[in-house]
Amino acid sequence: MTSRKRGLLLVNLGTPDEPTTPAVRRYLAQFLADPRVLDIPALGRWLLLHAVILRTRPARSAEAYRKIWTERGSPLKFHSLDLVARVQQQLGDGWVVELGMRYQNPSIGTALDKLRAAGCDQVMLFPLYPQYSAASNGSSLEEVFRVAREKWVVPDVTTVAPFYDHPQFVRAFTEVGMPVLAAEHPDHVLMSFHGLPERHMRKAAPDSPKCLQASDCCDSIRDDNRHCYRAQCFATARALATSLGLAEGAWSVSFQSRLGRDPWIQPFTDVVVTELARAGKKRVVVFCPAFVADCLETLEEIGMRARDDFRAAGGETLTLVPSLNASPAWVDAVVKIARGHTSLGA
Repeated sequence: MTSRKRGLLLVNLGTPDEPTTPAVRRYLAQFLADPRVLDIPALGRWLLLHAVILRTRPARSAEAYRKIWTERGSPLKFHSLDLVARVQQQLGDGWVVELGMRYQNPSIGTALDKLRAAGCDQVMLFPLYPQYSAASNGSSLEEVFRVAREKWVVPDVTTVAPFYDHPQFVRAFTEVGMPVLAAEHPDHVLMSFHGLPERHMRKAAPDSPKCLQASDCCDSIRDDNRHCYRAQCFATARALATSLGLAEGAWSVSFQSRLGRDPWIQPFTDVVVTELARAGKKRVVVFCPAFVADCLETLEEIGMRARDDFRAAGGETLTLVPSLNASPAWVDAVVKIARGHTSLGA
């Protein structure tokens, strides 16, 4: 009798294969063609993508990617592969762990094929996005189920829920961040999350009368906003601030990476870092708890551009806290969350 193995599919958003304009164009074309990302009518999406975005943005983005590219390639990719290897080692022979990227490589289809070849009839899908959004979790789940249903033998897929306030996730970021706080002695801590259009919040919380209408709309998780990305970001920030022992008023939340002219959730990170410097803050430490692996948005957007903006406005040092990457605390957290999943057990 053959022993059945459990499959663990770690999914992240993706990265270009190379820091070149053609490679970035392929990545952006796949990413922004997704109706869960650019959620406008199909014709408008096609026109915006091909007549505007893909004409100018790939070259600018490729230049930014070259600033963070390493001998091992994309940081997002190699940190994710390191995480797979270390989680595999800790889980042992009863599990098979693979990485699938929603866009580009290694693809979700390739990862599912590897799990099937290894004898995994049961697959635990672990989206590596702490907070839920249709553009990340929703799109990745949709793609996994699309690929899975095309198989003659459809695997039994279960899903790990968003872990925005999971104690293991919070503990992992605390362990990574504490040494930075001890070394930098900041006079303010900023928690910067990826931004999204405001309409995504309203779609996720259609029954909430307070959604983006009241200043306290994201101060707690309620039945009517439990799927709201912004509310989950604030829940992450509160949990992390408590774990780090940050005093009230010593930290704040902002949102980065906005695109286009539609209203996006606020406050904006690029605006906030300048305001902090002008308010007399000299040493700022930035956490990016929407990302579990360092990538363009952390290393270039915060570690370089935000740092330069802060200094130009009169600040002295803006320090990026490394992401979780494949740190021992995060490996341990992923293993414990996976083993604690009720469908597949320990």
